[in-house]
Amino acid sequence: MRVAIPRETFAGERRVAATPDTVGRLKKLGLQVRVQTGAGAEAGFSDDAFADAGAELVDSTTALYDGADIVAKIRAPSDAEIAELPKGVVLIALLWPLQNPDLVEKLAAAGLTAISLDRIPRISRAQKMDVLSSMANIAGYRAVVEAANLLPRFMGGQITAAGKTPPARVLVIGAGVAGLAAIGAARGMGAEVFAFDTRAAVREQVQSMGAKFLEVQIEESGEGAGGYAKVMSKEFIDAEMALFREHAPRTDIVITTALIPGKPAPKLWLADMVERMQPGSVVVDLAAAQGGNCEGTVPDEVAKHHGVSIVGYTDLTSRLPAHASQFFARNIVHLLSDMGGGELKVDLDDEVVRAATCVHAGEVLPPPPPPEPSPPPPKQEERAHVAGPKKAEVALPENVRWAFAGLGAVLALSIGMYAPDDFVQHFTVFILACFVGWQVVWNVTPALHTPLMSVTNAISGIIVIGGFIQAGANRDQTATWLAAVAILFASINIAGGFLVTERMLAMFRKGA
Repeated sequence: MRVAIPRETFAGERRVAATPDTVGRLKKLGLQVRVQTGAGAEAGFSDDAFADAGAELVDSTTALYDGADIVAKIRAPSDAEIAELPKGVVLIALLWPLQNPDLVEKLAAAGLTAISLDRIPRISRAQKMDVLSSMANIAGYRAVVEAANLLPRFMGGQITAAGKTPPARVLVIGAGVAGLAAIGAARGMGAEVFAFDTRAAVREQVQSMGAKFLEVQIEESGEGAGGYAKVMSKEFIDAEMALFREHAPRTDIVITTALIPGKPAPKLWLADMVERMQPGSVVVDLAAAQGGNCEGTVPDEVAKHHGVSIVGYTDLTSRLPAHASQFFARNIVHLLSDMGGGELKVDLDDEVVRAATCVHAGEVLPPPPPPEPSPPPPKQEERAHVAGPKKAEVALPENVRWAFAGLGAVLALSIGMYAPDDFVQHFTVFILACFVGWQVVWNVTPALHTPLMSVTNAISGIIVIGGFIQAGANRDQTATWLAAVAILFASINIAGGFLVTERMLAMFRKGA
């Protein structure tokens, strides 16, 4: 089967649906690749690079589509492009069928099979094909770059001989993929970052990236279908607006990312909030293409309102065309791989393929049933029940506890009456050390067990040194043997600690 990669004709689009790297991957799947000359020029991929990777280069669309089975592109085709596509070809692109019903009808009339990448469901199996997530990651990063370029102040705090400046305050509204990418980029530039999301489940993700999570005092879950947020109640929205108005005067940059599938973008940053911001502040509206989250957003322009720049760019991903093309193209490779590669099959029984297919062999398909909404996060007591009993809740039967208590009392009384004073002192220290150590380790959250490894290794090192000193004292054979056993077990713990640490570090090494 043959895959055709055309040049993008949409104004300002610099991405391409294949890269020299993915050409090689497609060929390994048993697919022939034909690329239109100049298709990757705007993204930094030369025709020679495509040719070296094994792609056939053609200039005209007539030659490009001759014998093609699959056409992969970024944007939806224009009417002129649809007229050139051969009947029966499988078109893969961002089509947005719910927003463009007329386009769907034209594709069906042309006898095509159309797979809309924006309809890939957000489920675990489809993450590798999720174009919206990979592009949102780039858009979130680029939003911070655009904001920093317009902000007339430092992003990070500065301390100089002339004085010091505080870090910029950044508010990210919506902590999805784009929001989290924006948080990471802003934190990397030294800004103080705050984030808000209607979904309480993202709180820990926000906090793990060093941002502060803002909350309203109304308990309501914002979890919607497919990992998106849902429309909230009027009471919640009123509290949300009050929270934003409170933070507006102290915020230098606002990045809005809120979208609800199939509906216009909700208005979250209103005109009076813009007016409360300091002159020179910046709002970057990632929802500009769907109407914008900010009042005053003008798509593809930087509008000014009361000295505040409102960025409405809809091509943020195209402003990083090399990596955007790389991610987009790899998403397509994964999709084609799941569909059979060189033996491509449009399997409508596959939930991913069915969700993304809007036209099949010239027939318009109705949208599949929406995915079930994500369950609300469990309350504290429910979490404990789901995760199993807490460590503190594990208890021995009553009769066994009384037996141990009695045995301990007899042992303590015997030691106090008959043991030498030196032994009593050492034994007391030993018991206290065991009790304190048990309490410290037992109450550490599992998330910190790996960092705790360095502490346990240090303690084991002390034990090894003490064991060597005790073994070399030659007081009696029993003490020597006990010291040897202590050295053995402590050494095993140290070796295991280093092995675990090495494996953890390998996860962060490039190419590991």
